[in-house]
Amino acid sequence: MRRSLRSLRSLKTPRPLRSLRSRRVGNTAIAAVTAVSLCSGVWLLLGDADTHAPPPQPSAAEARPGGADTRSAPALPPSPPDRVRIPSIHVDAPLTGLGLTESGSLDAPPAERKNLAGWYEAGATPGETGTAIVAGHVDDADGPAVFYDLGALKKGAVIEVDRRDGGVAVFTVDRIEVYEARRFPDEKVYGAARRPELRVITCGGGYSRATGYQGNLVVFAHLTGSR
Repeated sequence: MRRSLRSLRSLKTPRPLRSLRSRRVGNTAIAAVTAVSLCSGVWLLLGDADTHAPPPQPSAAEARPGGADTRSAPALPPSPPDRVRIPSIHVDAPLTGLGLTESGSLDAPPAERKNLAGWYEAGATPGETGTAIVAGHVDDADGPAVFYDLGALKKGAVIEVDRRDGGVAVFTVDRIEVYEARRFPDEKVYGAARRPELRVITCGGGYSRATGYQGNLVVFAHLTGSR
């Protein structure tokens, strides 16, 4: 059953990013309008397989629990984030606030700003107790975008978020998973957490020239430090 925008706002849980062409699951319409540029894979459509290779995808081992730092750092007070850095895949990007579309899907950063990521303003801020959401494009019409290499991350990698209060929230990656759009586990990804956690989301999974990316790649991480 579709949840209304009002109920989504009260739960602070946006719906998954989906491909424009994947408009229906069974007889239930799904939101897709503002997430088009995240998932359509326009750049791949413009070239051949040799010159426009799909982005890296995580191995099954990266989805299994274990192998990362399980210690948790104390929660930080709320503070909006300004920047996200993932040194192991050379991400260093400013953050803009994201909301929900009228149909309940997570909005997307402007497609023309390929090195811009977004964070869900109605949810937890990165570092405070709860689940903070960061999302960004995998590519655009001109080439790879901010989270093109997200699938190359490994468990134990570090994600740093600069906060407006002058501090830095340091997260450790617990696992990386890929979900088909129609089987996206909303509660697992967006659900409340008892400690400070972070989800970093982009499009991924199988790719089809007819429909674009078939799902979403989700990085699960938790707070392990601050400075």
